[in-house]
Amino acid sequence: MHTVEITRVEEFSASHRLHDPRLSDDENRALYGICNNPNGHGHNYELHVTVAGKVAESGMVMNLTDLMAILAERVLPTVDHKHLNHDVPFLDGIIPTAENIAIALWNEIERELAPHEPCRLVRIKLHESRSNYVEYRGPSS
Repeated sequence: MHTVEITRVEEFSASHRLHDPRLSDDENRALYGICNNPNGHGHNYELHVTVAGKVAESGMVMNLTDLMAILAERVLPTVDHKHLNHDVPFLDGIIPTAENIAIALWNEIERELAPHEPCRLVRIKLHESRSNYVEYRGPSS
């Protein structure tokens, strides 16, 4: 059997503020610039979720309908049209940089994929804008 990766792309809109409570206001402004706006700012994020596994007799690594449902029903409603600093429990106490958001999303999605073993999550790509994105390949990468 062959190992194949499949990717689902979704979008969500959210606001956030980059602010470290351990730093002074001046230090935060110096570090995060305009992203430290006290009222926050928003992004239209593009999320790429890649899973991998052996191609089963069904011809699939994982039914993409199942992956779509996990994202649409369990993950995206927690972040879409939310303020990431205030409204998202799995980001509580975390500075919501794109890097930290990708790690937190990994943890949420990986938990939801457990019933679909041996399929495994291999990459999260999170576009914060057309020009900026992060990739996360899990804690062992």
